[in-house]
This record gives sequence, structure tokens and C-alpha cells, in this order.
Amino acid sequence: MTTVRIGVMYDRDWAPEGLPGFAREAEALGVDDLWVVEDLGWNGGVSAAAVALGATERLRVGIGITPAPLRSPALLAMELATLARVFPGRLVAGIGHGVREWMVAVGAAPRSPLALLEETIGAVRALLRGERVELEGREVRLDGVQLVHPPVEPPPVVAGVVRPRSLELSGRVADGTVIAEGHGPREVESARALAEKGGAGPGHTLTVLAFCCVGDDPRQVEETLRPQVEGQAAWLGRPAEQVFTVSGRAGEAADRIRELAAAGADTVVLRVAGAEPLRQLGRVLRALGR
Repeated sequence: MTTVRIGVMYDRDWAPEGLPGFAREAEALGVDDLWVVEDLGWNGGVSAAAVALGATERLRVGIGITPAPLRSPALLAMELATLARVFPGRLVAGIGHGVREWMVAVGAAPRSPLALLEETIGAVRALLRGERVELEGREVRLDGVQLVHPPVEPPPVVAGVVRPRSLELSGRVADGTVIAEGHGPREVESARALAEKGGAGPGHTLTVLAFCCVGDDPRQVEETLRPQVEGQAAWLGRPAEQVFTVSGRAGEAADRIRELAAAGADTVVLRVAGAEPLRQLGRVLRALGR
């Protein structure tokens, strides 16, 4: 199998006080990444990342994703730099458009989501490199801002995007792309091609989020995943049967991961549904020979 990192998501519906213990147990299982979520009304992504990093020793922690409309690039760079200096080499910073309806609900919907995302990612990356940033953009204005304590090792800044123009933008301005749950191997290949069209080089990473449920009863697995699959199908605008999942018996789930890796995924992050998510994760890791 193409070498692929395996991650697990700390689901947004799980109480934040459970995160430290979950992160430690996931690390003990041998997983590579833990990803946290920043959705409006749930948990803060940067604070959740800090909790997970502080609770573990080697686990890489990804933020998937901070919505650009909710974050000043200067403040976001300050927060990320703090984490990157304290936990060098262990942070991945995801930035995206945010859900349009949520951005409208808080009065933060930009005039141009594409311009805002491009200017935000560009500014954050430059600040994390220690540069003094002058920017008079369509959506972002920075007048000579510079970090006093930039990280020695700037964390990768990746774009969580879905649509073709945004995928091209990611290839142009980000270190990598985060692909939402429900996308299968063919779509991973398409995302890679669009990022490359935008200018992505060989170092541009693809992180694929995937709904996961592992069990020996196919009906029970299908029923467990039904709410997630139907909700994502509605969001993506496709039939539920076209929503890709990493599911089934442990060996079958491992095969789905191998398919994503063969299509170009560098990291597969499992969003585990159902009882005992860490036990399910362990079964998948064993099936992969971890």
C-alpha cells in the first residue's frame, strides 16, 4: 500500500472535556494524527488543538478547519505560532470558507469568499515565516504586521475546500488540501488534478476525511452511518449511495483506506460513528498491519 498517514477526528458532538483522554488513547493505539473541528456553535478549533497537543507527546494535531470569515489573519497567525513554538512539528492548520449560512448568521459573510480565503492563507503563511506583511486586498488589510515570535518551523497551512475553483486556489496558495467526508478515490484524483492546475507541486498534501464504522453486521453498520451519510449527501448534492465511507468489517474498511491512498491521499482521517470509536479504530489499524 502507498504509505498513508492514518488520523482520527474528535467528533464535534463529543464533549470537549473528553478530548484529553481520547487523544492519549488514540496516541497509544499508534494513530498518526488527531483532527479537531471548528464548526459554529461547537468547539473552538485552536483551543481544542492546544488541549490535544498538551495531552500527548508525538501525535500530530490538525485543525479542520478554521473558517476564514471568523478569523483575523493576524490573530490566527499569532495563535498558530504559539502552538507551533511550544509543539514544533506537530500542528497542521486548516483554513476554509466556512459554511455560508453560518457566516451569514454571525454577520461575517464576505463579499468574495475566494478572495478572502486566498488573502487569508497567503497572509497567515507569510506571518508564520516571520515576514512583515503589507496587504491591501479585496477582503484583508494588514499594514506592516509582523510576529515577534514566529515559529522556527512554520506549520503547514492547508485549505479545506470542495468546489473546483477553490481546489485550484488551494493548489496555488496552500501547503495542502483537506477534502470533506464522502469523497471517494475518483474525487481524490480529481482534487489532486485541480490543485495541480492551480500550481500545486509534489509536496502539496491531500488529507481526506472519511466517515467510518467498523462492524461485522452490514445492516447495523449501514444504520449507524445513515444520519451522517444522508446529511452529507444533502450537503454535497448527491444521492446517499454515492457518499464514500470507510466501513464494513475491519478488512473491508482497511481496503477502502488503501483505495484512497492509491488515489493520492497522503492522510486519511476517520470520523468514527457508533459505539466504542477507539475500539473500532484499533481494529482498522490492525487490519492495516499497524
